[in-house]
Amino acid sequence: MSRTKNPKKISDVVGEMCQVLGMTEAYQQYKTVQIWHSVVGEAISSATTIERFINGELFIRVKNPSWRMELNFRKQDILTKLNASLKGTMVKEIVFR
Repeated sequence: MSRTKNPKKISDVVGEMCQVLGMTEAYQQYKTVQIWHSVVGEAISSATTIERFINGELFIRVKNPSWRMELNFRKQDILTKLNASLKGTMVKEIVFR
């Protein structure tokens, strides 16, 4: 058994496998959930919980009404950053609850 000189990250292998199996959308949804913290930052991340991601709609549970109001003001900016990180228009709408 020979070793490769450039090992791949497991996330890259899983991504390639999902594309081959036709599960690209499911992988992108998973990736969206994983990058939420890095896109929105520590403060917003600690005040929110991702509930679900269905048909381009990302449902986020917010700690309190004042955070929900603030996030609704920032919604377009967060949406743009998420889609830029995903390199495509995966998230069409964010619903803060």
